[in-house]
Amino acid sequence: MFVILLLLLLLGGAGAALLASPLPLLPALAGLGLVVLLVDWRLVYWLFFLTLPFSQEISLSGSLSLDVPSEPLMLVLSGCIGASLLMRRHRLPARELTHPLLVILALTLLWALVSAFFSVDSTKSIKYLLAKSWYLTPFVLGTLLLLRRPADLWRVTMLYIAGTVFTVVVVLVKQATRGFAFDATQWAVHDFYRNHVIYATVLALLLPFIFYRWRSRQGAARLGWGAVLGLVLVGLLLSYTRASVLSLPVAGLFYLVMRLRQTRLLLAGVLVAALAGAGYFVSQNNYMLYAPDFEKTVFNGENFEKHLEATYKLEDVSGMERVYRWVAAARMAADKPLVGSGPNTFYPEYKRYTVSSFRTYVSDNTEKSTTHNYFLLLLAEQGFPGMLLFIALVGATLITIETLYHRTAPGSEYRAVVLACGLSFVIITFHLLLNELVEVDKIGSFFFINLAMLVRLGTWVQAERLEA
Repeated sequence: MFVILLLLLLLGGAGAALLASPLPLLPALAGLGLVVLLVDWRLVYWLFFLTLPFSQEISLSGSLSLDVPSEPLMLVLSGCIGASLLMRRHRLPARELTHPLLVILALTLLWALVSAFFSVDSTKSIKYLLAKSWYLTPFVLGTLLLLRRPADLWRVTMLYIAGTVFTVVVVLVKQATRGFAFDATQWAVHDFYRNHVIYATVLALLLPFIFYRWRSRQGAARLGWGAVLGLVLVGLLLSYTRASVLSLPVAGLFYLVMRLRQTRLLLAGVLVAALAGAGYFVSQNNYMLYAPDFEKTVFNGENFEKHLEATYKLEDVSGMERVYRWVAAARMAADKPLVGSGPNTFYPEYKRYTVSSFRTYVSDNTEKSTTHNYFLLLLAEQGFPGMLLFIALVGATLITIETLYHRTAPGSEYRAVVLACGLSFVIITFHLLLNELVEVDKIGSFFFINLAMLVRLGTWVQAERLEA
């Protein structure tokens, strides 16, 4: 078996070098995966997070692409978890399976299935449902099966942090060769990340885990985690990503609200503000008052200060292009308010609903991106039920975080897990207001892991109270 694996690796490496493609390495990876499965399939879960920072998207054919090695590992994990549950080698507590967060999550998947029946492109919607299944299975069910103690969560995050820190060092070195110029950021991160937004979001969502690990350590370990914390913060600041930097004070604000037990009031206030804002913009077509000046809407790629100035003056091209697509998404929802156009169909469907007054010079959208707002994306593709179910999931999760925070003892490991997972979830959710990242492997994985860990924390806290 060792000789066969070695031959596959040598031949695959030679083929990959000649063709400049990672595809010839897949047989060797498959062989290695088979050996791991024969020994203990749980190792695949740890391997996934160790390799996740280095996962790359490769195009297979047409619009079909694959994140390698993350998506093949997710498929393997989904099969192993399904087989393990069917064979009853592992069981999940009924209390966890019927937890409100998992019930709402299941309803979002069910509604996506309903919406897919009315999709304008059934093939794209089926791809979406398949991809959703191999996200939910390993990161929700797999997490509940394998992360049985706080130490297991810290092991997962340490594996991911270790690989991410390596990428940060490489990115910073590359940025240094160009004087940390704003316009060199995309070039610097390209070896590991699709764009600088994904890079910055990964750093931001990991910061709560790094921070609470640093707080719990002593001596040399504390110094080491302090160095990691400082390095990741520097990497985040030098990513020049406005939303990711802003997400940190937003997480801090939620922490204060949670401590004061005012999360429900915060959610009510946000809901009222959102409804009032939507009502204002829809009334008498007031949104047309904010159409940009095509000639003045620019991208200040060489100067970050001018980039920020253009943002608040509504002259930044990336911001106004978002508005262009948000308007199209709202018009799509007005046309099909119940089921939407179908999962994964926003592009190119939205182009029929755009308003030319909001057009910018990047509106051709050669990269085929979508709304840059996950809530509006769900509204356009799955109608009001799809968006409302996701809003309910976010609201229920924030309330769960507050409840668990006040049920755990100050300074306890359970309290640290609540805060790390909770604040990481808040950071990811804030990014969803400006980007669609739930289906990005490097980010979506932790979105669902945080949800699963909050469910598991409820079990731990209840067991602790019974023992007391």
